[in-house]
Amino acid sequence: MKKYFEKSAKIALVLVYLVIFAGAFVRLTGSGMGCPDWPKCFGYYIPPTQEKELLFASGKEYDKGQVIIKDETLWVANKDFRSNKTFEQKDWEKYTKHDYAIFNPMHTWVEYINRLLGALAGIACFVTFLLSFGYRSENKKLIFLSFFVCVLMGFQAWLGKTVVDSVLNPVKITTHMLAALLIVALQLLIIYKTKINHKKRVEDNRFRNFLLIALVFTIIQIIFGTSVREHVDEIIELGLPKETWLQNPSFSFYIHRSFSILVFLVNLYLINRNKKLNLGFEKMNWVMLLLISEIITGIAMYYFDFPFGTQTLHIVLATVLFGFQFYMILEQFSRKKLE
Repeated sequence: MKKYFEKSAKIALVLVYLVIFAGAFVRLTGSGMGCPDWPKCFGYYIPPTQEKELLFASGKEYDKGQVIIKDETLWVANKDFRSNKTFEQKDWEKYTKHDYAIFNPMHTWVEYINRLLGALAGIACFVTFLLSFGYRSENKKLIFLSFFVCVLMGFQAWLGKTVVDSVLNPVKITTHMLAALLIVALQLLIIYKTKINHKKRVEDNRFRNFLLIALVFTIIQIIFGTSVREHVDEIIELGLPKETWLQNPSFSFYIHRSFSILVFLVNLYLINRNKKLNLGFEKMNWVMLLLISEIITGIAMYYFDFPFGTQTLHIVLATVLFGFQFYMILEQFSRKKLE
C-alpha cells in the first residue's frame, strides 16, 4: 500500500487542479447553471444533448426524479410512470429550490464535465485515504490528513450543490474557491510528508517570514479577484459588450490592481534574497514566471477587452502560484538553522 500512496496523492492533486480549471472555465462560459439540479443534471446521470429530451412527450416512460421544462418552469417526476397524451400535474412537482429553467447544451455539458472531474478527484482522494493505512504504524498523521481531505471534498460537493441552489451566490462561490485552496494545501502537505529524504538547506528567518507574507498576499488577491469576477458576471448578465465590463469597476477592482504591485515587490525581494544567500529555492523562478503571467493576463483583460481564456488562465495561475508558495513554506520549516 505504501509504495502506491505517494503516486495516488499526486494523482489526486492533479485532479483537484483540473477541477479548479474546469470550475474557472464554467465561469468563463457562464455555465454555472448548466445543470440546474444536483447531483444529477436535469434528472439524468448523463445529461441530455437536445432540448426536446426535456420537453413533455406523451406515451413516454418517466423515472422518478426526471426533470422536464414546461412553461419556463422545471418539473420533477414524483414517481415512475408512463405519460398520457396530456401533461397531468399530479405526476409532477415543481422544482422549488430556484426558478431557473433554461437549457443550453454547451453550458450543460461544460458544467457536467466539471462535476465529473470533481467526482473523479473525490474518488482519488478516497483511494489515497485507503492507501494511507499503510503508514498506520509509523505516521498516523497521514491517515488523519487523508481523511480530512475526503471530508473537505464532501464539503466541496455539498457546497457546489448550495451554489447551484442559490443561483450562483457570490459569497458561496468565494467560499468554494477558498475550500479548494485548503484541499490543495493539504494534498501538498501529504505529498511532502511521504518524502523520506528532504534536501538539506540553511534556514533564513527573514526569507521565511516574507514567504509567509507572500502566501497571505496571494490568498487576499484571489479573494479580491473572485470579487472582481463576480462584478463582471453581473455586467455580463445585462448583455453589455466586453468593452464596457470594466468601465465602472467595483472598489475591489482597484484594490486588486493596486495590491498586485505589492505582491510583485514582495516576491521580487524573495527571489533576490534567495539568490544572494544561495538558499536553493529553485521554485522561486517558477513563482516569478507565474506572477509575470498573472500580470500579463490581467493587463490583457483590462486593456484588450477580455480575450478568450484569459479569465480562466488568470485564476488557475493564481492557484498554481499558491501551491508553489505553500510547498516552499513546507520546505523552509524543515531546514536547519543558519549559522
